[in-house]
Amino acid sequence: MFDVAILWDWIAFSVRWLHVITAMAWIGASFYFIALDLMLKPNDALPDGAHGEEWEVHGGGFYHTVKYMVAPARMPEHLTWHKWQSYTTWLSGAALLMIVYWVGGELFLLDPTRADLALWQGILISGGSLTIGWLIYDALCKSKLGESPTTLMLLLFALLVAMSWGYHQVFTGRAALLHLGAFTATIMTANVFFQIMPNQRIVVADLKAGRTPDAKYGKIAKLRSTHNNYLTLPVVFLMLANHYPLAFATQHAWIIASLIFLTGVTIRHYFNTMHRTGAGPNWTWGVTVILMLIIAWLSTAQSRETWQDAEAREMTPTETRFAEAEGFDEAYSAVISNCSMCHAREPVWPGMHWAPKAVHLETEQDVARHADQIYLQAGVTHAMPPPNAVAMPDEARRTITAWVRAARDG
Repeated sequence: MFDVAILWDWIAFSVRWLHVITAMAWIGASFYFIALDLMLKPNDALPDGAHGEEWEVHGGGFYHTVKYMVAPARMPEHLTWHKWQSYTTWLSGAALLMIVYWVGGELFLLDPTRADLALWQGILISGGSLTIGWLIYDALCKSKLGESPTTLMLLLFALLVAMSWGYHQVFTGRAALLHLGAFTATIMTANVFFQIMPNQRIVVADLKAGRTPDAKYGKIAKLRSTHNNYLTLPVVFLMLANHYPLAFATQHAWIIASLIFLTGVTIRHYFNTMHRTGAGPNWTWGVTVILMLIIAWLSTAQSRETWQDAEAREMTPTETRFAEAEGFDEAYSAVISNCSMCHAREPVWPGMHWAPKAVHLETEQDVARHADQIYLQAGVTHAMPPPNAVAMPDEARRTITAWVRAARDG
């Protein structure tokens, strides 16, 4: 019979796997069509209504693509819709957010040193902010600002900066960056679901009815698709950032996350221009490097007396249960002996300045707080500590496993 913690971890892993696979498919399709659109060339021999064509070679054959700016003269017999990659990416990401940051909210979502919230309040902010963000963004796009793409992008950037700051006033550093990525990804998927696909369906319906489609629907879809193109790379960074304390475990994390959106603009501008003209503006790489250097400086521009070294607080009921369980003293000694040289507020391992993933294992409260992770990483598996760092005795692992199971049974 499966241990509940192990089964739950495999569920989380499976959902994460699905999320990564579908995200790759969505990003690949999105980048391909933007590049294709920019590479289209005019040709006088094209059919009426065609905007441009592109010849490509791949997989041992040649492809000839023709784009109609509004629609062809008649409805084609076969039409492929690119939508499920986006929907499945968002749905799997939402499921993963619930598994990690809602079910495990006391550990991963809430930071009592920032905001004294009940778990249900944190979950409400988590889910509600994603919806509110889309509504604000959509209203901006539908306003007269939609006719000024540059102004609209600047306002979108301001909205993202505000959300970055707001999330960091409430959640843990890891959760704040993850939620900013989810906030952005929700805008992107909602663009597909609420704007791009409905407008394409209107065009298809007009073709089937013998009406001439209105070009405005294509323009709306193109604007939202362009926004998605520039937002993709920052979202990928934010989803990976929770593995790197230098990105999330700093008081300037909200600024770092904001600047990452600018690097997304500079990088995509280079490739979009290259696809359109054949040569990208090299200055964008210089700007990107400068932005990353600023980010690297911000990640360490703080005193060691930061919110990472928060004062002790009262234990939560879950922490108390683990701290009072049979075998805790022995397990605590095992963790201190084998893990604390790296997982300290000031690690003593050479060349290590921050604890991996900002997980601290020094005090009894630290160990009780991270009981499930210790159980999975150093109890039932040998993932931690690294074998070339510490040869953790099997007896110590059995001690940790027995302690956590005793706490759960109690």
